[in-house]
Parts: sequence; C-alpha cells; structure tokens
Amino acid sequence: MVLLCSSIHLEAQLQVGFYGKTCPLAELIVKDEVKNAFLNDSGIVADFVRMHFHDCFVRGCDGSVLIDSTPSNRAEKDSIVNNPSLEGFDIIDKAKARLENLCKGVVSCADIIAFAARDSVKLSVGLGYDVPAGRRDGRVSLASETLTELPPPTFNLDQLTESFKKKGLTQEDMVTLSGAHTIGKAHCASFSNRLYNFSSTTSQDPSLDPNYATQLKQQCPKDSNDPNLEVLMDPTTPTIMDKNYYVDILANRGLFTSDQTLISNPNTAQQVRQFARVPFLWNVEFAEAMVKMGQVDVLTGTAGEIRLNCRVPN
Repeated sequence: MVLLCSSIHLEAQLQVGFYGKTCPLAELIVKDEVKNAFLNDSGIVADFVRMHFHDCFVRGCDGSVLIDSTPSNRAEKDSIVNNPSLEGFDIIDKAKARLENLCKGVVSCADIIAFAARDSVKLSVGLGYDVPAGRRDGRVSLASETLTELPPPTFNLDQLTESFKKKGLTQEDMVTLSGAHTIGKAHCASFSNRLYNFSSTTSQDPSLDPNYATQLKQQCPKDSNDPNLEVLMDPTTPTIMDKNYYVDILANRGLFTSDQTLISNPNTAQQVRQFARVPFLWNVEFAEAMVKMGQVDVLTGTAGEIRLNCRVPN
C-alpha cells in the first residue's frame, strides 16, 4: 500500500504546463529545434522516440541516456544497444543551450527528451499529446544496464511482456508502443540471425515472408562486414506514424523477432488486427501509452538535479 501511494505521488508531481511560470517558452524552444532537425533529416524523429524509450527503461526517465562516457565509466549512449544506432544528441544540446540562456537551471534534460519525442510523433503525422513535466535528471549512466533493462529485438512475447511489466507497463502497452517501429531504420545486425542463422535446423526464420526475406538479404548480404548497413523498418512509409507496422506483421513482414512475435498469442494478435483495421485507435492509444511510459521511475521534487549540461552531471 505504501509503495502504491508512493508511485501515485510521483506521477502526480508531473504536470502539464510545468514550466508555465518558470520557463514559459520551454516546449516551444524544444519544438523549434526538433522541427529544424526534421527539415534537415526526416529520419531524426525516430531517434527521439527511441531515445525517450531507451531513457525511460534504464533508471527511469531521468536523462541518463544523454550522459557522456568518461575514462572510468562507459555510459548508456556508448552501449552496443545505442551506439552507433541512436542519434540526435546534438539536437538536445542545442535545445538545452537555448533554454539555459533563457532560464538557467530550470528545464531538465529528461523533460527535453520527453518533449522532443512528442514533437517527433506529431511531425510524423501521429497524434499530438500533452506531456506532463517536472522530471529531474539522474547522475548515473551505466552501459551495462542497457543490456539488462532494454528488451532486445530477439525477445519472444513472454520475454517482452515481462520486460514491460517490470516497468509498470501492460502487455497492451507493449503492443501499442511497439508500433513506434513504423518509423526509422534498423541495423542489419539486429535481425540478420533471422536470415542466415535462425536455428540448428533452418537458416531462415520460417515465420518470415520469403519474398521479404529475399529483399532483406539483398540489403544485408551475408558476407558483408559493414556494421553500419541499415534497412527501413517500414519500407512503404518510413517517416509516417501509421498502421503499416501492424499490417506488415499480419503479412509476416515484421522485421524483428520481437515484432513478429506479437501475433503468437490470441490476445496480442487481436490487438494487432484491431490497430491494422482502425489506425486512429492506435494513434490515440499510442499517445496515451507514451504519456504512461514517460512516468516510469521518474525523479521529482528534490531528487536528482537539473543538469546544466545534458552530457555531464553537475
């Protein structure tokens, strides 16, 4: 009961319009930087959505994903999970610099990520939503924790469900948030086992559409040593938040094992079919799930700090 009350209290301390009096232009400044970055590279929006997810799942939504490594510590951003695939740190820096000039020591790096993720969803033709703010920044960032806290693309449904449950998120939230894979790119190494080394009895994942597998093999040759080879998560509309992710899964064209596994259970398969059929429903539920995820293990009140430089604890 004490734990329940504590959790509710933490969530209540986040509020929409948190910077209304202390830094009223905060959200507009972040939006401006994200929009400028988007005009230069439309793929950047997927990075901010992913950055928010990777931040929240490791030590809560505390901006720890932004901290730089030091000679004595390898930080989250330099984990194999985030480097070189996660980008956009320089855009966060630009927003933070403007905010520090305007209202020094007020807006947290964790909130900047949350705002940037929301703005990215909207720029990707997703549904805009209000972001409760008031997160404070953590002081610790460990690359090793990304390997234990972030669900890898090889996870099956039970493993995914348990991973999200640990963060206070339901299986329904998991299926909904997985739809973020409708934008962005993926490195070949994150799914090549499905093409060339699936099991001891078969090299190719039998749940993968053969024509799609052939296409992926052309983009990710078996003998390639290029670690930077990428493919679009959703080849049809790679910068638009739409139903295609769920349509592709139903056609056995989910890129990751963790995508295709969503139809391995009657309940989650029904949710996938529903989102594929009624895209606006997914847009609404995705916005709600993003707000919920943005409250995972947040630091508020006097906990943590407001980092002056998002890359370095004060």
